[in-house]
Amino acid sequence: MNESKSTTNRNWLSYLMDSLVHSGTMPSWEATEYLTTHLIGVGPNTQLHESKSPYEAIHQFLHRVYGPIVEAASRSMYLPKESMIHMFTDISVIGNSAVLVVYFPGKNKPHQLLLLDGVKAWDLMFQDTDAFNAWAQERHTWITDALKAVSIDSMFQEPTEASMALSS
Repeated sequence: MNESKSTTNRNWLSYLMDSLVHSGTMPSWEATEYLTTHLIGVGPNTQLHESKSPYEAIHQFLHRVYGPIVEAASRSMYLPKESMIHMFTDISVIGNSAVLVVYFPGKNKPHQLLLLDGVKAWDLMFQDTDAFNAWAQERHTWITDALKAVSIDSMFQEPTEASMALSS
């Protein structure tokens, strides 16, 4: 008998569009056009380098793509109220940009890296929505699995000594 892993297949392109619309970033028709022109088709995505400010365009693009995936992963499990998850990007207009997702458990416990993904933003193009959904689901699973591991580990760690920079 074949063992199959049960996963929920989410329409990530729709999820990203909803995120852009509900955050007030852009109206639905613009969000649809933005995501389909930047994610679906044949690479490279020349719009990122043809912009007047490619650094900002790549930064915005990566946050618009990864942000909702990170948010969905953080909603998939209980997190203590003092904890938070933050996404950082290190942008390169000629090479791999880095996307880092870090878990801050609070109470002076050590921060934990959940995801380090190197990506050339202009090559982040997919043949169709199914290919994008598979890619996004993979990142969601990576973040969720890492979050489960560190949140269990952090429950058993004692808080570290407070930093002098944080004391008044």
